[in-house]
Amino acid sequence: MPWVSETRTEAGAQRRSKLRERLLDVARQSIAARGLAGLKARDLASEAGCALGAIYTAFDDLDELILRVNLSTLQRLGEALDGALRDAEPAGSLRAMARAYLDFARAEEPSWRALFEHRLSGGAPVPDWYVDARNQLFSRLETPLGQLLPGQDQESRARLARTLFSAVHGVVALGLEQKLAATPPQTLDAQLDALVRLIAAGLEKEAQA
Repeated sequence: MPWVSETRTEAGAQRRSKLRERLLDVARQSIAARGLAGLKARDLASEAGCALGAIYTAFDDLDELILRVNLSTLQRLGEALDGALRDAEPAGSLRAMARAYLDFARAEEPSWRALFEHRLSGGAPVPDWYVDARNQLFSRLETPLGQLLPGQDQESRARLARTLFSAVHGVVALGLEQKLAATPPQTLDAQLDALVRLIAAGLEKEAQA
């Protein structure tokens, strides 16, 4: 009977949804504890209490699962940056967001690194839903940049936001890795703040020219 088929379909959808949430939770914990390299499909299935093949009934592939975990990391990072946008002065906002980015990277380093370490297999394109989330992160820089450069068009401002993010990320990543030189926390804090101060001052000067 039709209603029996519908009930079974709904029950199957609920089981799949619960499995997805369980796998996501286990994957988040695994990446947070051991980094992206420590995430293995067989271990994931074992910890989630499901068969290995069940992962691929809940997600298209392991790449989608990792992207979903990274999406939650992007959302938490976005919330951290939003909390820094209390300074009405644009240069102060940029400095506060840079510091919030550094604090987040320190607090959630394995999950933060997973955002940049993951590569889609086979050269597959990044899904639109993930691109949108990533762009929302960059767009948070556009408001203070727009205040510093009110005459700049939106496309140029978006490019500048990505450039600024890249500069901040480079200082944070190299500072935390300490591959170039030993960088005590206080030194890294000061270097990052000096970088953003200089960039903001340069943009203010350009706007006045």
